[in-house]
Amino acid sequence: MSGVIVTNPPKASLAQADALAGHGVATVHEALGRTGSLGPALRPVQQGVRIAGTAVTALCWPGDNLMIHAAVEQCGEGDILVVTTTSPCTDGLFGELFATALQRRGVRGLITTTGVRDTAELRAMNFPVWSKAVSAQGTVKATGGSVNVPVAIEGRIVRPGDIVLADDDGVMCVPRERAADAIEASVARTAKEEASRAAFAGGQLGLDRYGLRETLERLGVTYRSYEEHLRDGAAP
Repeated sequence: MSGVIVTNPPKASLAQADALAGHGVATVHEALGRTGSLGPALRPVQQGVRIAGTAVTALCWPGDNLMIHAAVEQCGEGDILVVTTTSPCTDGLFGELFATALQRRGVRGLITTTGVRDTAELRAMNFPVWSKAVSAQGTVKATGGSVNVPVAIEGRIVRPGDIVLADDDGVMCVPRERAADAIEASVARTAKEEASRAAFAGGQLGLDRYGLRETLERLGVTYRSYEEHLRDGAAP
């Protein structure tokens, strides 16, 4: 497999990434119309961490981490490295030594569809990682791939310079052109959630706040007492 290493792609601003990090994956995902998720299989190796940054992508051959070495050179302050392979791979392509090099360059974390290892060390050094697997299985460095090209994860295209947001709820991508719209929509969504939180804390029910009683009625859902339910032939 031949490939290409693209240098200096356009990027969203780190100020935009930081603004989205203040809202979190679930809120931004909802604010953008439930788009951008990279799927439920990407899980954090740590807990209680949220990051956002600009994507540097690496497309590798399964079982081969050569292009991660190439990608490190292209990474800088505020970036998040996004790694995938040409076909499914759970080998441990990434570990503590890569994290040390990336942390030195100001990289905020790793998202990978492969496996990772040295997870205790990654947690101890506070380098956040989301992966599809944890595996001690090692790799080779023998096959060409690409850096800073669009990659597909769970049907979602991640381009270099797009904003990647990750926390305990998962990982999502915001296209760099939509960053400003995403921030505006997320601010509005957060304000709406705060109002609902206050209402629920005061005792209001979601059935009333969201007008769901009318929805239940329209769908033919009825209220019956226990005795009436038994008379209707239901099991006790």
